[in-house]
Amino acid sequence: MNPVTFSILAIVGVAVGGLVIGGIRVRKIGLGSAGVMFVGILAGHWGATLDHDVAEFAKEFGLVLFVFTIGLQLGPGIVQLWKDQGLVLNGLAVGVVVMGVLLVLMFHSIIDLPALAAGGLFSGATTNTPSLGAAQQAAATVAEEGTDFGMLASAYAVAYPGGILGIIATMLIMKSMFKIDMDAEAKSAASQSGDQFEPIVRRCIEVDNKHLSERKFGDIPGVEETGVRVSRIKRGDSLTVDPATDQTVLHAGDVILVVGTEAGLDRFEPLIGKPSDFDLMEYSSNACHRRIVVTDPEVINKTLRDLSLDLIYNATITRIIRSGVEMPGRGSSRLQYGDVLHVVSDEESLDRVAKLLGNSLKAINETQFAPVFLGIFVGVVVGMIPISIPGVPFPVKLGLAGGPLIAAIVFSLLGKVGKFVWHIPFSANLALRELGIIMFLASAGLSAGKTFFSVALTSQGLLWMLAGLVITMVPLLIVGLVGRLVFKVNFLTLCGVIAGSMTDPPALAFANTLSDSSACATGYAAVYPLTMVMRIVAAQTIIYILFA
Repeated sequence: MNPVTFSILAIVGVAVGGLVIGGIRVRKIGLGSAGVMFVGILAGHWGATLDHDVAEFAKEFGLVLFVFTIGLQLGPGIVQLWKDQGLVLNGLAVGVVVMGVLLVLMFHSIIDLPALAAGGLFSGATTNTPSLGAAQQAAATVAEEGTDFGMLASAYAVAYPGGILGIIATMLIMKSMFKIDMDAEAKSAASQSGDQFEPIVRRCIEVDNKHLSERKFGDIPGVEETGVRVSRIKRGDSLTVDPATDQTVLHAGDVILVVGTEAGLDRFEPLIGKPSDFDLMEYSSNACHRRIVVTDPEVINKTLRDLSLDLIYNATITRIIRSGVEMPGRGSSRLQYGDVLHVVSDEESLDRVAKLLGNSLKAINETQFAPVFLGIFVGVVVGMIPISIPGVPFPVKLGLAGGPLIAAIVFSLLGKVGKFVWHIPFSANLALRELGIIMFLASAGLSAGKTFFSVALTSQGLLWMLAGLVITMVPLLIVGLVGRLVFKVNFLTLCGVIAGSMTDPPALAFANTLSDSSACATGYAAVYPLTMVMRIVAAQTIIYILFA
């Protein structure tokens, strides 16, 4: 059979088997996508070998897709997490790396672990492939001529599956130890990240503050701070209701319909008047309401104040719905692609606002692949840039995982560059992410399966495997306990940090099955860049120390 054809069949066959096994749950816990790798190891052991170039392409491109889509979705949340807990989370991740290095050096002394095996064990137990490449480079410069470097790869292959299982086992042990309530943790994570907002409600208020006479609504102190928006007004004894904006001048006796959170309205109401029995929604009105989707690249990243919809179109944005969450429409609110705006005005003005904002349902449901591929291209180039670190003889690189992740975070924050908009519908983002991790795991498993059992089933291989589990789990358990007990880190965020400190996509894929919250992926991406650089440097350091 054609090697490419066979490789395709092998990858999709392993994917099917792995996803079926990963879908089996015991006490609501399953392997998820990580099951693909273990099926791949078995298939590789039984003779399903891939063409080398096909295997490398599938593995690396799958990894690029996985990390890029994560970074694109979570960029703003990652920045907020860096501001709030960046030092703590990255400190925990650094602790995992340092303890891993110390344990490797300890095993070198206790069980007479060969220097090359130590380097491979460190990379495999911490599931970091770039560090294996760095260790091979370092070994080539210090080892004697004719040295067989196969021990590096063998130790890596033996420790890698145990590393993944060890990370997953650590998460489950901590979940049981702390009796974690996943729903409560998800709500806590949303609250800490600012993703959770109070419900938006309406309230009718009668203006009785004479000091507000002849004053525009937008000039009232506290409007911006409370996030209250006005949408309708009934003048005095009039029986008709008109649209209202920040430019609407108020008079005593007017009844206005305002929109905001309960807390915001409670703070704002005493400034202008008292609750009214009139429900302006029930009166005949010239004010119309429409939901308009932001799809025009020209308005992305602009604030509502910049657009001046009240001045130009006599329209008010009462609410912004972003990723299913309602927020008040403040003047400082910056628009993002895909935002759904609640707009109040007359029909003609609403048509003009819709034209300005785009309001294309077709565009919002389409995946624009040109920006995606441009972002991946930039990410791959960034990953190839050598970074010189004092004291390290080789420049380090972020590689095909770190580069695209950083690029995706930056592009997600920019939102757009010219006509390029970095937006992927959630369903498409999730599909690309799952496709990427499945390709990566299937290829990695099939490649490792060829030598895994021949090494693992020897007495030396079993010893290396046990040492690898210790190198994996001991630092994670210590850091997990410190993070939870001392720094009170949210459990889902901590799971992301655990996966990120190992730069391990399969562990992140498992962590994501624990909850629908994005906290795991955000924590992962928050510590990934620093951890990647540290692991590359640490692998080289181990080789230099042991060959000294």
